[in-house]
Amino acid sequence: MKRDRCQNLKLRTSRKIEKRNIFYTFLFFPTFVFCLLPFAFVQVKAQTEIPQVLPSETLDTLLPQAWRNVQLIRTLKGHSTTVESLAFSPDGTILISGGSDNEGRIRFWWLKTGRQVSSLRAHRRAVLALKFSPDGETLTSSSNDSSLNFWNWKTGKYTRTFLDHTSNILSTAITPDNEILVTGALDGIRAWNLKTQRPIYTLVRFDNQTYAVAASSQGDILASGGRDPVIKLWNIRTGSSIGSIPGHSGAISTLAFDPRGNILVSGSYDRTIKVWNLTTARSLYTLSGHTGLIRAIAIHPSGEMLASASRDGVRLWNLRTGELIALLVGHSDWVNSVAFSPDGSTLATGGFDRTIKIWQVPGTQTDTQVRK
Repeated sequence: MKRDRCQNLKLRTSRKIEKRNIFYTFLFFPTFVFCLLPFAFVQVKAQTEIPQVLPSETLDTLLPQAWRNVQLIRTLKGHSTTVESLAFSPDGTILISGGSDNEGRIRFWWLKTGRQVSSLRAHRRAVLALKFSPDGETLTSSSNDSSLNFWNWKTGKYTRTFLDHTSNILSTAITPDNEILVTGALDGIRAWNLKTQRPIYTLVRFDNQTYAVAASSQGDILASGGRDPVIKLWNIRTGSSIGSIPGHSGAISTLAFDPRGNILVSGSYDRTIKVWNLTTARSLYTLSGHTGLIRAIAIHPSGEMLASASRDGVRLWNLRTGELIALLVGHSDWVNSVAFSPDGSTLATGGFDRTIKIWQVPGTQTDTQVRK
């Protein structure tokens, strides 16, 4: 089934193909989407007009109007440097944050009260990414000290380290079956089998510097982005290339799949966010308005709302229409990280101002749990 999905991504383009024998052709044509087939690139004209709404199959419910009234309810202070990364515990009661170079600490916050309950020195340098395993048992942290550490988040106990990288590890992704972990670093992409704790493959093709990786909810597709302004798609099980998506004019800084795995969102140094429909192999629209590069994005658990972070704060978007919902102003400097709680009732943002802001997202049944 997973193989069929990867093959279908190629086959859907077969009606309008034009084979090219020129290598790297995709670098010069931002209005085209390319899928790599044996011995040739396949070129498909992408949708150039912005649709008013996403395809009808994605329109299950109306976007709650209450989402326009997201409110700042708490500011968490404790970090001595930039807040680099954020993650919610699987039950949504604990927020975990990672600090910058001078700190290298992971801090644990009780969401209901905003109180810091513990902290630990996780790395010698900045904690660039935090990720929970899908089974909820393990917290992973990666750093620009080239290490990937594993923790029992409930006890704070260190369990193991992967040391295969030689440079900054900026992003991590784990398949839903808890089997494969992928890291994106300045020296390329590496994948491990979490059950055997052994490496599976290394991807250092094209441009080695990788800033972002994301795994689809079906656990079959890996998306990666970096200094090259082209998103690359891989079979996450084998590491084989299944396609490339040009469109940005700057480096790819962040990536995220929606909960269904059919929509991919990318943020870039070109100050824009682009939304891609992988089911139809079409670009949907470009979200613009930020005044700086896109530092981070997060998709609401419902798949209907997107949060993006940059120099000018946090913007909330209707992911199905591209409409700007709200601009969240509260940080006094760049916003570096964003994360939604598992139930969608809370948004956490962290930035260069060394603070974490907690925002209440109304319209959910459990949004009262974080109120004062």
